[in-house]
Amino acid sequence: MMQTRQSDTATRHPGAGTLRGILLLLAATVLFAGMDTTTKILTAHYEAPLVMAMRYIVHGLLMVVFLAPTQGRTLIQTQRTGLVLVRAVSLAMASLFVALALRRMPVGETVSIVFLAPVLVVLLARPILGERIGWLGWLAAVTGFVGVLLIVRPGGGLDPTGVLFALCGAGATVVYFLLSRVLASTEQTLSLLFYAALVGALGFGGSLPWTWGGPVPTTLELILFLAMGVAAVLGHFLLTAAYRQAPASLLAPMSYLQLLWVGLLGWLALGHVPDHLSLLGMAVVAVAGVMSALAARAPGLRLPFRGPAAVAPTTASAPVSP
Repeated sequence: MMQTRQSDTATRHPGAGTLRGILLLLAATVLFAGMDTTTKILTAHYEAPLVMAMRYIVHGLLMVVFLAPTQGRTLIQTQRTGLVLVRAVSLAMASLFVALALRRMPVGETVSIVFLAPVLVVLLARPILGERIGWLGWLAAVTGFVGVLLIVRPGGGLDPTGVLFALCGAGATVVYFLLSRVLASTEQTLSLLFYAALVGALGFGGSLPWTWGGPVPTTLELILFLAMGVAAVLGHFLLTAAYRQAPASLLAPMSYLQLLWVGLLGWLALGHVPDHLSLLGMAVVAVAGVMSALAARAPGLRLPFRGPAAVAPTTASAPVSP
């Protein structure tokens, strides 16, 4: 009944719904950028698995507290549990690799490399999912690689190990996106989000006896640990709400505004300003992402979402920070 009323409202006032969707998406991208910047700050003093443990534990607890009373058993119901768990593990590994990269590299450059993942998914859509790519998809893939090469070029000053971790993060994110597309027709959005939080909390939480250490957290750092988990939950919630209000073909290209926010926050919080070629590379990656989003929505391409699961922005053209 709730979905029907929302749908009726969107039909009567399509302009208002689209504007709400855009605003919700912009808020989500700011939250994800803040989460990445917070991860960068915290990994300077604490081990990456410890930082991820705090993020996923807060994420999972918030979902249990606020959703379990209303969702009940539906929160844990799945039809393809094995694939759901593999998807959750791939997201956890992507998060870990990104955190390891952020220990060694600036936020903007790291996130830009990881944002190559949606472009790679469009490239892999044909051999793995049987989807037609088209010339725009191929052009997006080439453009994305050019952008990354501008960022990681020799003499650019980036840590090679950090670049490797970022590329591994992009690879794990590709697996996450592909499984999201496979599972979207049978699984509910909240269940996918819950299992992602559960696997991350158990996996990284189980490593705490070996990763616990570093200085005693200050009050500010405790707030940052909490804010990181809140940003993850709220960001995904707003992103899902945005896709209820406005078409994916409009919102997916706008998701790449997150690259602008991470660059801005990296400058404000950490004083880092990418050099001119790195800025150009980040812009090229964003353009490639928009092209891949358009390619994924091109006529004749089999869309991955049908039915109620279509409210989840888990396509290749809708990047989400790991």
